[in-house]
Amino acid sequence: MSRHPEPDLSSCEQEAIHAPGSIQPHGALLVVSATFLNVLQASANAPSLFGLSMSELLGSELSSVLGPEQFEALRELGARLPASGEPVLLRAVRVGSGPVLNAIGHRTGGAVVLEFEPGADGTGPPGGLHSVVAAFIAKVQAATTVADLAQRAATEVRVLTGFDRALVYRFEPDGTGVVVGEDGNGRLPSYRGHRFPASDIPKQARELYRRNRLRLIPDVAYVPAELVPALNPVTGEPVDLSHAALRSVSPVHVEYMRNMGTAASMSVSVLKDGELWGLISCHHHAPKVVPFESRTTCDILAQVLALQVAAREHAADYERRVEIQSVLTRLLAHMARADDYVSGLLAHPGDLLGFVRAAGAAVVSDGRTGLVGRTPGEEQVRHLAAWLFREQKREVYHTDALSSAFPPAREYAADASGLLAVSVSKLHPTAVLWFRPEVIETVRWGGDPRKAVEPVTGRLHPRKSFETWSQTVRETAAPWLPSEVEGAGELRNAVLGIVLRKAEEMAALNVELQRSNRELEAFSYSVSHDLRAPLRHIVGYAELLKEAARDKLAAGELKYCDTIIESSIYAGKLVDNLLAYSRMGRAALDRTRVDLNALVREVRAEVMAGAPGRQVRWEVGPLPAVEGDLIMLRLAVQNLLSNAVKYTKPRNEAVIEIGCHTDAGAHTFHVRDNGVGFDMRYRDKLFGVFQRLHRWEDFEGTGIGLANVRRVVERHGGRAWAEGAVDRGATFYFTLPAPSNDEERGTC
Repeated sequence: MSRHPEPDLSSCEQEAIHAPGSIQPHGALLVVSATFLNVLQASANAPSLFGLSMSELLGSELSSVLGPEQFEALRELGARLPASGEPVLLRAVRVGSGPVLNAIGHRTGGAVVLEFEPGADGTGPPGGLHSVVAAFIAKVQAATTVADLAQRAATEVRVLTGFDRALVYRFEPDGTGVVVGEDGNGRLPSYRGHRFPASDIPKQARELYRRNRLRLIPDVAYVPAELVPALNPVTGEPVDLSHAALRSVSPVHVEYMRNMGTAASMSVSVLKDGELWGLISCHHHAPKVVPFESRTTCDILAQVLALQVAAREHAADYERRVEIQSVLTRLLAHMARADDYVSGLLAHPGDLLGFVRAAGAAVVSDGRTGLVGRTPGEEQVRHLAAWLFREQKREVYHTDALSSAFPPAREYAADASGLLAVSVSKLHPTAVLWFRPEVIETVRWGGDPRKAVEPVTGRLHPRKSFETWSQTVRETAAPWLPSEVEGAGELRNAVLGIVLRKAEEMAALNVELQRSNRELEAFSYSVSHDLRAPLRHIVGYAELLKEAARDKLAAGELKYCDTIIESSIYAGKLVDNLLAYSRMGRAALDRTRVDLNALVREVRAEVMAGAPGRQVRWEVGPLPAVEGDLIMLRLAVQNLLSNAVKYTKPRNEAVIEIGCHTDAGAHTFHVRDNGVGFDMRYRDKLFGVFQRLHRWEDFEGTGIGLANVRRVVERHGGRAWAEGAVDRGATFYFTLPAPSNDEERGTC
């Protein structure tokens, strides 16, 4: 079954509505040369108005068309019409015995457009223009909100013009319109609070409303009066009628008015800071002409409304910016006093949230995720931060409909439908994020926005129904203000400054630390080297003394000699281990391919040779080959396996497990035993030099073995740590970089 093609909604955007080639016939139009004031074009109804044939009009001088007396006031057109194209009421003219006409002129290109329309009856607004404007200014100054301003403007315009209904229609950023003020007599339906789709007033129509503030359609059933000739004989182009009050209306708009049940309409643009903020839109059930003077008064009222709206919005924006700067100053102070910016922000949740009026916030940095207030889960926040880093790549990102851009956010839309985020690093997914919860809103549309147009053969037709259509909007949040987005950007710059300053301080400290470490290693090496000879002498002479004086010394005195010898031997081992530790920090790595399966077998054999009679069950899984220094890795493995055997001595059967798994580009090895274990409160002491958690009398050792393990691992680009419990065994872990080729990845 065939279907109509999807309607091209852009066709309305492309219609040349600024140059329709015709006018509304309640007045007449002449296009005259700006230099010689001779008629170049005329509307088809102009001959009947001026009592001349079309051939007599075209090419004639304006003075012969109007008569010398009427023409005299229009002689200096060039001096009276602004270059901007703004229409000017020139004077009231009467041609022959015809009616009095308003002559309105404006420039367009190299020509002058003169419009003649009835209505110059001299009455004007009741009380005069000044009294109407002055009274309106007093009323709007008493208004407290923008909605109140809009309502007062709608009421004043309807009283002034006599239309059945006057609406104040504000444009949203997406082009949709919202009725924020309305006054009516009940003859036409009310649209107060209703929203209309952007297609009702396309983009180029909005641009025309911006350029020409007044638009009148006194009779929707009019028959257009064509311009003769159709093209300007000087330019060869259609004449631009953007500023013409009589400009003909798009057929789509005419049909739209008929479908809406209005026979006449008038719109007055409300411009804020030069941009189209909204319209004062008037409608009537029957044809209705509004004189130029009344239209001009409405235009002034619209300008007063625009100034009042701008003043209130600017004041609110200024107040919010001052508030943001105040909180930003406090946040900077918090971060400056803290060890790092993350701690400074998270320690003051009130300021962090109040800064942009968020319900929740998160700081993601270096694998650390801090949450404040109402937020998604920690894992969800990390996933979101990774997406921002990978896909958005913006310094500042904001949205009030997060799930539209990031579908996984639907899971936590209730907490985070709005997101404002700043990136702190271009190398890592580090960011500060603020969240706003979902605001469920019921929007009343003036007709179903999904049926904004109806496709038929030839062109689009506007929708026929304007009955209220309700829509529940979900997964959206209150929008972020420009001042809040800019404030977040300022905070980002401040954080970057703090991070850079900390980095410079850390770099300076690192240089000093490296120098101190070199001096300390040189000192420890020198001391250790110089101590070895005296200690050997003490052991040697003590043994000689004991042997020579054995028959002269009592048993207790011999014991003293043994203690001297044992302590000196222990001190010698300490010195040797300290020398080995120092050498590891100074020696260059001799990297080769090391088979850890073979290395563990060799070390196991050596360790068990030093523990005769021990019952040890070894559970060794498959181990990978790694790139590293064989001698250093052998020392690390020997220390770990020796410790496992040593600290399982109280067990009838020791169980020692050795294994490895690979992920994220690293091998993670473990050595697990069922020995005496340790208290996790003291785990940070395990890898320190000369640090011991057990008495020397119970378990021999110098306290340098695990320090050597950590140094070896760190010099290979890995890290070491431990887990355990008292009398429940211990597990020692260390990592080494995994090879880059895929065939060697996976479980070891």
